[in-house]
Amino acid sequence: MFWFKLKKELATLDVVVVGAEFGHGKRNTVLSDYTFAVRDETTGNLLPIGKAYSGLTDAEIAELTEHFKQNTIADHGRYREVKPDVILEVAFNSIQPSSRHVSGLALRFPRIKAIRRDKNVDTIDTLQYARELAGQHANSPVRSR
Repeated sequence: MFWFKLKKELATLDVVVVGAEFGHGKRNTVLSDYTFAVRDETTGNLLPIGKAYSGLTDAEIAELTEHFKQNTIADHGRYREVKPDVILEVAFNSIQPSSRHVSGLALRFPRIKAIRRDKNVDTIDTLQYARELAGQHANSPVRSR
């Protein structure tokens, strides 16, 4: 007898990587943990909304490690602030309020779905859209993907 577990498809956001950190265990020599941000549509500022470290292949992580080493803005040891030019599509279970992130929101169980080479920082999702997904503006229309 077989059982199938059905899960609803996770929502996604297109975000930009603003920080990269060395991983743990077998990934302790590569930048594999990524802090990412959405764009504040009013100010244009990039506001962190989460961190993810799963979903990419070892080859993609190696490529991004080299890119981030060459595009480091500030080196803080294990953590580096990086030039915001790598766009990721990140899936997540939900969005919740957070005092940890400047955006005031945090993605719950984020997982990287893809590197979005077809997008740039001007086309990432906005804080407003993330708030809509979080249900903070129940009457606002939410676009479908």
